[in-house]
Amino acid sequence: MRYWWVNQNQTFRHEIQGGYLWSPKRNANRARNPFYEFMREVAPGDLIFSFVDARILAIGTALSYCYESPKPLEFGDAGSNWETIGWRVRVSFTSLVHPIRPKDHIDILRPLLPAKYSALQQSGNGLQSVYLTEVPDLMAEAIIGLIGAEATMIAGRGVATSTDAIPQSQNADLEVWEHHIEDSIEADPRIPETDRESLIVARRGQGLFKQRVMQIETRCRVTGVWNATHLRASHSKPWHDSSNEERLDGENGLLLTPTIDHLYDRGFISFEDPGNLIVSPVAHIPSLNRMGVATDRVVNVGTFTSGQRHFLEYHRDSVLLRAAR
Repeated sequence: MRYWWVNQNQTFRHEIQGGYLWSPKRNANRARNPFYEFMREVAPGDLIFSFVDARILAIGTALSYCYESPKPLEFGDAGSNWETIGWRVRVSFTSLVHPIRPKDHIDILRPLLPAKYSALQQSGNGLQSVYLTEVPDLMAEAIIGLIGAEATMIAGRGVATSTDAIPQSQNADLEVWEHHIEDSIEADPRIPETDRESLIVARRGQGLFKQRVMQIETRCRVTGVWNATHLRASHSKPWHDSSNEERLDGENGLLLTPTIDHLYDRGFISFEDPGNLIVSPVAHIPSLNRMGVATDRVVNVGTFTSGQRHFLEYHRDSVLLRAAR
């Protein structure tokens, strides 16, 4: 279990009531933001301290890994310059009966503050630039001790409120978003009818897109399965992030079995340009092993074309669940 600190001044009410965290992927100028990047390393069971108006008002338990999701409509004008598609983590929050003000206990917490990406200044004041950041174990234990029994109970509860307790599909809101994109494609008179159908079918890794990927790829890179019936064409740059040209570009795809497609699509694996397999630090290793992904040695899946490497770079930067610090 890891510990996290989230500043929720703008979005506290919506995120607490809705049971989630949401952040953009990048700053308004498209620069990386480490406090958004940390969303990519949250895992089920992690503990999250919610900091609002200088106090820790709630504690959450992560119920999911990070996944792509549109900006929540309930945010309204908050973060008007934020990206449309960002990162979301489902969280079970418990509001504290006895919230604490960390500044009142800064003499205890100061020696435990991390040297980098700290949620608090040496004075005990919060940092407005922080959204989500990791809390060192010793600092987290001190905070739990300061809050008292209710924090100890929440921390000990773990994932007892597991994902089974919330039947909501993680990608339901993204599905709605993609259907909006499909509708706009369907209604665009500039796109020939046959092209519209090809663009929409490409979202499911089939049709013309799969045919073009098969001109480059002959098998699943990880499992070696070669029968096309059992393979999907998986986008490296997600369909909803791609231009219409990129959605049908064969070099924007790999042939993968359904389980490997799931791992690649959700960012649990990726590939380096020379072909080495990358496993996300939040991936569940026993599950990957059962899916046929070796994690105890270096796995090289072969070389990629220059076009494929271009799209793989996007996958590593924007899909793989690994924070770039």
